[in-house]
Amino acid sequence: MTSIPTPVTRLLGIRLPVIQAGMSWASSSSALPLAVSRAGGLGVVAAGPMRLDDLARVLDETAAGTDLPWGVNLPLHRAGAEDVIELLLARRPPVLIASQGGTRRYLKRFQDIGTVCLHVVAGAEHARKAADAGVDGLVVVGAEAGGHPPPALVTTQVLVRAVVSAVPQTPVIASGGMADGAGLAAMLALGAGAAQFGTRFLATREATVHPDYKAAVVAAGVEDTRTVGHGLGLIRAVENEFTARMQRLEEDAAELGLRRAEFQSASLKDAALHGRVREGKVEAGQSAGLVDEVLPAADVVERIVAEYRTALTRLPIPV
Repeated sequence: MTSIPTPVTRLLGIRLPVIQAGMSWASSSSALPLAVSRAGGLGVVAAGPMRLDDLARVLDETAAGTDLPWGVNLPLHRAGAEDVIELLLARRPPVLIASQGGTRRYLKRFQDIGTVCLHVVAGAEHARKAADAGVDGLVVVGAEAGGHPPPALVTTQVLVRAVVSAVPQTPVIASGGMADGAGLAAMLALGAGAAQFGTRFLATREATVHPDYKAAVVAAGVEDTRTVGHGLGLIRAVENEFTARMQRLEEDAAELGLRRAEFQSASLKDAALHGRVREGKVEAGQSAGLVDEVLPAADVVERIVAEYRTALTRLPIPV
């Protein structure tokens, strides 16, 4: 079987440097993570939106479905995060990807049970702190990413180089803007050991979001996403009626309470589960413009590898 060995694949025990982002509602089931892990990458369960009993069921299904490594993404700011941590400690996931919080809250407890701990960062300073704390690896998220890009909106290319330079001994996973094997090749060339794909895996058969959500992602061009919610929890989403209203309020410098009320009037859940893609938060990255069809997740992984090989053939031979 094909393998692309890197510091990240060796750390995680996977064949391919392809990480599926833990996306609320899209990977809050075992289907997508299992498909990606079985294909040689790292599938990731999104613990963010799930109730404890649902999360326990999905973790059990994922563990039973493969002997290969898989992961869980945990936003540390979510309500009941400590209860989720206790549940995860009991289930002992092979990999934990923690975001939106500090390392002290979880790191030692998970490393003590053998879980590989990755921490999401959006800059070199945070990367140094996380590396000094002893995390096993970093996920570096750039401005192109869907969901929650870094507030400073620095591109993935620049952030990856900055982080790799700041913590050269720490394995790095690049996230934001990749949808194919050429993107993977670019990130490996920058010094990352893997690429995390979110939007590309939204448009898969196994992603548990509404068909209209997938259609909105496929239909979007590279210029059709917007960042809204500045100062409120920035998100990148496909342009729709909600983002248009938010943009107007932000351009008019509307007072914070009015902007917050509008921002909270729409939800990711409405779009992802109920297909309300005109009014909801259709979170997706700029790479939506590089996605033109819904495929089985295993086929996506296979294509990324084939495209990666093709990308390498286009590189000039050194003299």
